Amino acid sequence: MRIDLDNRLPILKASLFPLLRALILLVDTNSLHLFEMKNRAVTRLMFFITIIHNTGMNPTFKKVHSEIQRGMRLSRCKKCGCMRGTLANLKASLPLLKLKDAAELLQNVNEWSSQLEPQEYPCYGCKYCIPPEAMTILTSKYPLLASATLSSCEIKVNDNSWPQVEGEYTVLDKSAPVAVSTLASIKLEDKLARLKPEGLCIVGKTETENIGIDKIVKNVISNPSIRSIIVAGKDTEGHKSGKTLLALWENGVDKNMRVIGSEGRRPILKNVSVADVDKFRKQIRIEDMIGCEDTKSLVNKITELALQTPVQPAVSGCGCHGSCCDTTTISMPAVLVPKASITVPTVKAKKYSKSSIKLDKAGYFVILPQKDKSNILVEHYSYDNKLIRKIEGKSSRDIYLTIISNNWVTDLGHAAYLGKELSRAELSIKNGYRFVQDGA
Repeated sequence: MRIDLDNRLPILKASLFPLLRALILLVDTNSLHLFEMKNRAVTRLMFFITIIHNTGMNPTFKKVHSEIQRGMRLSRCKKCGCMRGTLANLKASLPLLKLKDAAELLQNVNEWSSQLEPQEYPCYGCKYCIPPEAMTILTSKYPLLASATLSSCEIKVNDNSWPQVEGEYTVLDKSAPVAVSTLASIKLEDKLARLKPEGLCIVGKTETENIGIDKIVKNVISNPSIRSIIVAGKDTEGHKSGKTLLALWENGVDKNMRVIGSEGRRPILKNVSVADVDKFRKQIRIEDMIGCEDTKSLVNKITELALQTPVQPAVSGCGCHGSCCDTTTISMPAVLVPKASITVPTVKAKKYSKSSIKLDKAGYFVILPQKDKSNILVEHYSYDNKLIRKIEGKSSRDIYLTIISNNWVTDLGHAAYLGKELSRAELSIKNGYRFVQDGA
């Protein structure tokens, strides 16, 4: 006899869910044997309920449900900020859809949220990142949800100096017309900086398709001398920051500040306005040299672009138009590392993999030595890349005691890490060497 599954769905759901609850209540969890029986029974019932549940959903919700559920089966996803952020976005956006499927998916989201493990990394770096891909499926079908996933924040701009927004880059000539992004090729930045090609204003890496591009936009529009940007080096896997920068220049952003045409995971600009983007697109041209790590080719292109561009004086807060502090090096964001467990007597420290890294729930810190000022600037970020505060000081000791006394760090391993990195930053200023914040 043929069963009409579509007509039986409400009956099956109404029958199986109470049965599942009854099974959980009746089994004596004090008995190991019965506990194992309960787990097997619950797993089987949940499997069939999921099949029935998915069969009744429309294709979009069904696909989102399947993707998130696939991620929740992976241990690394349960510990990743990508999954945590996606579930939070779904909680915020799904109630906007007055649909039965949205309400049912929201119930699943609440259940998955309760199964998350303590976050160990903001992004594991998977080539295919399941949670944001699932979110993209939903927002592509229901664009109105995109705005509900955005959070507003603001990069603090320093009007008294340039670059106005700190980050990892080397400034060579503030009045020069060419900027270079080396994307994920960190060593390429050092090579170009040492060559000091004529016409090069600033060079640095860009690894993210959101906050990294926010900083480029802010720094470019605050210096009208910059007329060309060369995008070179290896593009970041998954984030596609280079392709996103090109898409921004060619297409701009939509009403939700999402870069049109970007294939990056989260190409949403939270720290710039539409007016900023329009000014950026009009001010510069972008040369696509993604994949190129040959310094000779890059120097030739810098020279070519510089000769084509009338040089204008850079706008600088100090009024020197780029004549002072011609070379400045600022440092990279942190990847936080837990303190190894030490006991008495002495124990040999074991090796820890990257997957064992645990992050402080209070956020992460970016340490930026300012050699021209003999000053250390520390930026404190939340894990959605929102700048919370800045801490400045001449002494590493003063800075980390300020952080600790204000409870801006909640993990002992994180506190030890900060002390070590701040001391290195202070030494780099005193001894004149380049500081790169330890990411391992």
